[in-house]
Amino acid sequence: MRQIGLATMLLAGTALSALAEDLPVRSVTLSSGGLAQIERSGEVAAGGSVTFRAPTTDIDDLLRSLVVADPAGTVEGVRLPARDLAEEAFRGLPLRPADFESRAALLNALRGQEATATGATGRIADAQETQQGLRVTLITPRGLVTALLREGEEVQLTDAGLAARVARAAEALAAARTADERRVEIGLRADRARNVAVLYVTGAPLWKPSWRLLVPAPGSTQTQARLQGWAVVENASGSDWERIRLALVSGEAAAFHQPLYEPIRVPRIEMPVRVPDAVRVQADTGTRPPPPPPPPAPAPMAAPTVQGGVAERQRALGGAPSGFAAAQQDRADPSAPALPIQAAATAGRVAFALGEPVTIRAGETANVPFLDARLPADRVWWIQDLSARNPLSAIRIRNSLPTALPDGLVTVFGAEGNEAGAFLGDAEIRTVAQGDTRILAFARDRDVQFTTASSSTDRIARIGARRGFVIVDIARTEEVAIAIDPRGGRGPIIVDVPRRQGATPRFPVVAEGDFGLRAEATLAAEPATMRLPFERAVRQEVPLWDAGLGDLVLLRWREFDIEQNQRRLPGGPGTLERLQEILGRTAQDVPGRADLAATVEALEGVRRLLDELRTRIRVWRVTEAALGRARQAVEDRTGQELAEARRRLNAASRESEQAAAVADQAWENWLRAVQALLTRGG
Repeated sequence: MRQIGLATMLLAGTALSALAEDLPVRSVTLSSGGLAQIERSGEVAAGGSVTFRAPTTDIDDLLRSLVVADPAGTVEGVRLPARDLAEEAFRGLPLRPADFESRAALLNALRGQEATATGATGRIADAQETQQGLRVTLITPRGLVTALLREGEEVQLTDAGLAARVARAAEALAAARTADERRVEIGLRADRARNVAVLYVTGAPLWKPSWRLLVPAPGSTQTQARLQGWAVVENASGSDWERIRLALVSGEAAAFHQPLYEPIRVPRIEMPVRVPDAVRVQADTGTRPPPPPPPPAPAPMAAPTVQGGVAERQRALGGAPSGFAAAQQDRADPSAPALPIQAAATAGRVAFALGEPVTIRAGETANVPFLDARLPADRVWWIQDLSARNPLSAIRIRNSLPTALPDGLVTVFGAEGNEAGAFLGDAEIRTVAQGDTRILAFARDRDVQFTTASSSTDRIARIGARRGFVIVDIARTEEVAIAIDPRGGRGPIIVDVPRRQGATPRFPVVAEGDFGLRAEATLAAEPATMRLPFERAVRQEVPLWDAGLGDLVLLRWREFDIEQNQRRLPGGPGTLERLQEILGRTAQDVPGRADLAATVEALEGVRRLLDELRTRIRVWRVTEAALGRARQAVEDRTGQELAEARRRLNAASRESEQAAAVADQAWENWLRAVQALLTRGG
């Protein structure tokens, strides 16, 4: 089927300007926060503009962060197709994207529009493909004219504005087929050629560091480990990176996304159309008595006043940048990176700049070295889990570089002896600030074994008193003992133990952190025991009187079952024995021991008085029982027996009264002793 050049037909009378070549990428800085700072630069002719393509997903970031450096020109603005390109381009046109499926469908969609074809001018009535070519029917003032268009012939729209809009719709339709990217044009105005740079920040796959660590052998005199850093980098920018300057940044900068490229319509409050209000009439219901007057108002009260204030303080943090050049290593295995690496650190941010250009095509993934350094290191054993049987094999490194080291996985290799070149294991390295130390565990040492045991001992540190209580301050030692058999091995062993709330470690703590408390010892080929004691202050209060019995003065022995409640009473079983046991465990030089001894002696006296009281109460109960029997006998007897029963009743009554008086005296003696006991320490 013959075709007519649609560009010529649709652009009738309009000119197409040649698109400028894309401004190339010169420099890329990748952030561990998932951002990329891209710099494009190149020479721009006088009156020229800057154009380049960018992924649609990056346009929001580009619009908010774009910076143009033009030494001799003026920036007019940034232009790019609309987000919904096709919808905007077809708005107001008698066309839809489906009309571009064929030239006949396109002309039929333009029915009624005035056009010129093969010298005839009229309004388009119909278009149809035939064997001979495209037959177009035009309506002219004199009737219908049919034009047959052959190769190279065109249809021109009389309305140049409509023709231009149709051309833009066709361009938008073509651009919409690649909706994942947009062409950005930056308008510049200058009278001469010059070098222009464009800088912007977009989202990007974060670069992922990985580490290679060559460690000395156990017991070696070597005091350094070699650390090499490699970075996995993805080019998802949609543009080739041809011999660019690449920098890798590790930091936690705040980053936001805002939909600047998305059309946003602000909802408005809908105002109703005003119409006349309906006429409403209340029916007359007659008269009513007037309402009573209100009561007189009370005198006003003064309002309370409230005074308050808010204090605000602001702190400003800052730091001076610093940098260093990593020393090139001459060792042959493994090889040092071919390009020199520069690292620079500022507050909270570390940047590694590769010293030679890098080429990464769009969509490619690269693995590039960014660090090669030697750090102070030593081999150690590390116990993290006290319930395990074997310690971890680990390397302790100190960051002697003037920059921080970012997170990553470490592949550990041996550097000497039987381990030379051998894979030893993997470890995880978390961000290491300048001067910080990290322990990297890469395996478990099955040769070395350990066993743990826990114990707790109490030592009375002080005795005190307050009214009704003996205060015992105890120093409790909670100890973790670790028996270690190094099987002939020598070197440092590090143990991490959890913190204990309220307890103070009584062993040298070399470090504290999320791991808890860290202790260290040196094994010398023989079995050894590490002891890690904690001391906790414990206070015990021994009550001398049960507060649940109420006020001591208000108690009456006749209304109180002493036998049933004797454990709650001073002098009863329990309290005295407990204090005697505490006194027996208290060293002679403990403060307050003499007072405790005096309290125990006083409580022993209270015990004797309580036992005497209990005896007197039992005697009284016996006499009370006899008195009750005597009363019953008087009621059951008559004649001579009644007189004898009355005599016995009088005798039993006297005995009961005497027993009660003796019990009262015993109660008073016990009460006075208890009151004297309870006032100790008051």
